[in-house]
Amino acid sequence: MRRARYNIYVIELDPEVLDVRKFREANPDYVEGMNCLYVGQTAAMPEERFEQHKEGYKANRYARRYGRRLRPDLYERYNPISSRERAENMEEAIAQRLRARGYAVWYN
Repeated sequence: MRRARYNIYVIELDPEVLDVRKFREANPDYVEGMNCLYVGQTAAMPEERFEQHKEGYKANRYARRYGRRLRPDLYERYNPISSRERAENMEEAIAQRLRARGYAVWYN
């Protein structure tokens, strides 16, 4: 039986997402001028998952409304991941690492 492979992905969001209070409050250390990002994990390929967000399928509201493009430079080196649990842990770790660098980040 083939084991599932998971992927981390990062979507660059339009800076207008900072107008949403909940998003802004989740990022008190945001450095003005840095990108706004959404970090997720999926069993699909990142490109397919990005399209699903934009089409509204199991979409995060920020990724759907404000998603601009994928940022493979911020996630490719982590893929593929061998288990869902490892992918979920990696999603949070990457999101926290990006926040520490001054990005505004949302993740589930």
